[in-house]
Amino acid sequence: MTYARTGFAMPAGIFRVCLVVIAAIVNHPLLFPKENVTVPENTEEIIQKMKEREETLRLERLKLEQEMAVQETLTKSSEKATESKEQYIYDPFSWNFWTALSLVVFLLIELWRQDYQEGTWQDYSIEEDENAVLGKAFKGVVLPDKVTLVNFYERCIQSVTSEIARNRELVEGFADDLLEALRSVCNRDADMEVEESIGVGSMYENWRVQKPLACDFIVPFSPPEPYCFKFETWLSGESVPPDKQGYGMIKICRADENSTGCICDKTKLGEDLLCLLHSKRNQARYNNHMEDLLCYKDSRYLDGDHVMTWFQVALTKAWNKISHKYEFNLTFSLLDFPGALKLKFRSGKTIAFNLSPVVQFVDSDVYFISHFPCSGLAESSTSSTHWFLTFAVYEKRYIQFVSKILPANSCHLSCLQILSFLHGKQCSLTGPSSLTNYHLKTAMLHLLQTPPTSNWASDFLEARLQDVLKFLEKSLQEKRLYHFFIGNRNLPEELGIPVVFQKAEPMNLFRPFVLQRSAYRKTMDMFHEMLRNTAALINEYTVHIPMGRATPLNKEPL
Repeated sequence: MTYARTGFAMPAGIFRVCLVVIAAIVNHPLLFPKENVTVPENTEEIIQKMKEREETLRLERLKLEQEMAVQETLTKSSEKATESKEQYIYDPFSWNFWTALSLVVFLLIELWRQDYQEGTWQDYSIEEDENAVLGKAFKGVVLPDKVTLVNFYERCIQSVTSEIARNRELVEGFADDLLEALRSVCNRDADMEVEESIGVGSMYENWRVQKPLACDFIVPFSPPEPYCFKFETWLSGESVPPDKQGYGMIKICRADENSTGCICDKTKLGEDLLCLLHSKRNQARYNNHMEDLLCYKDSRYLDGDHVMTWFQVALTKAWNKISHKYEFNLTFSLLDFPGALKLKFRSGKTIAFNLSPVVQFVDSDVYFISHFPCSGLAESSTSSTHWFLTFAVYEKRYIQFVSKILPANSCHLSCLQILSFLHGKQCSLTGPSSLTNYHLKTAMLHLLQTPPTSNWASDFLEARLQDVLKFLEKSLQEKRLYHFFIGNRNLPEELGIPVVFQKAEPMNLFRPFVLQRSAYRKTMDMFHEMLRNTAALINEYTVHIPMGRATPLNKEPL
């Protein structure tokens, strides 16, 4: 009887393992995705049949339970007469062993599923089925036709081109003059060394449409000799907390600090021995010097708040030196941002621009930045020593690169401008959203990698606008939109992206949505409302013209 019990426990345990594996596979989201499931038209008939089937299965289950109860009673009565004490000791062990094995198999499948979802790059180049990409909210949306879109672009967006060119020329000349004055008022032996500014953002990528038409400049700076910067970066992956992804810390070190050969910090010195190089007085003087170098208190890490204060004071001194040359006033428009400036003319006109102090990462065009005028979905840093990695220079460079291989008068920037306009108008109605223009641009950059390039000809503006909206809806539903540069190994070598970023795990820009449920619901509501209002917003700003009378979409270079 013991062998019979053992033979019965073994298949039962194997059956349990198989049952858990089958359940995990059936519920696996990668094999049977629940998103984008289309509902047939005859839903009421199907629901009625499902209810009838459910009632039948319930009756069969009750009948089966009764039969199993009778069988179990007979089995127990026979076991009491024949089984020995050793048989009862074996059964719990067999049950626990197979149950534990089942749990281990289930956990391994679950861990593999999570690693597969988070650690793989989205292959956007694979064309998906139209119905799979098309979300439920998008099905009832009717976008304006090509003629209406072209007329809307010419009337509401292309007219901004000349104003952007004038503002950019004026601000560039003044920013150069202001930074030159800033260098002259700084102490070259103790203050940070400020380099030339670099224009970035939508004004320099030629798709800015929302006012104020503010130019964005990054201003690299470096420590005075003999100091240098060393970097600690947190890119992506399960081991990096969501509030630290894409951030890093900047440590200030002496270039010759490792060449002294002093062993006082490696060996315990006696009470009668004193290091002349690293005495307490010298250490106190060293800590004070670190604070002068804008480090966080009692540390060697660059402090973003100290940098902001230093930069604002230096800009004020520089303006006082050159203000007599200009017939306008210069003020700070945001005190919690280092260089959010505004020019005020006597006529009442104002021009805004931003100067952002940044630190160059090694010998690349990736920079660390401490403050943003607009935060969006990016979580605020928990420490002033955490600096965010910005790829703004590479974004501008990639758009310039791809514009050379796309058809003449391609519609990629026109598409992004229309999306930015719709997004801005919707946010003015429903309030700020976690979905920002940066996410819109990221979605377009991903789609620009999808061949063929001829799809971006000016005649396909309507189709490409639909593609970006569908892509955004799908990304929001999955709460997954990968950073375009971090973890993307399909970028052209001409850009010169550092290998450390290309080989890193992809960074999900929508990962905070997993925890920020209220922000996610608000963003989804805003996006769906924008879809419903798209046609109304465009028609509101469009003059009615006969069909086919619109002029072709041609953008004048800035």
